Amino acid sequence: MTTLRNSVRLIGHVGQTPEIKNLENGRKLAKLSIATNEVYFKEGEKITQTYWHNLIAWGKTAEIIENYVDKGKEIAIEGKLVNRTYDAQDGTKRYITEVQINELVMLGNKN
Repeated sequence: MTTLRNSVRLIGHVGQTPEIKNLENGRKLAKLSIATNEVYFKEGEKITQTYWHNLIAWGKTAEIIENYVDKGKEIAIEGKLVNRTYDAQDGTKRYITEVQINELVMLGNKN
């Protein structure tokens, strides 16, 4: 059961070209977002709800994203939720929740 703790699985389309950062220690960091859709019917009308998820990846996974993942690409990921805070320019504390990717599968055609 421990593998179910803090586990996230998503399939969606990449919203923009991933941002790749080369850190001073030689590690790579990839930041991207994906959109997932939920479809339901309300009073006979089909409604599509889109949700956006912020993702991060480190090391080899970040390299794969840098080389093969672009805007619009459908991907499947498995990862975990991570939280962080930072101080904004106006002095307020900001909180961010992201999905840290552990596994990545590229879906769709090879183009």
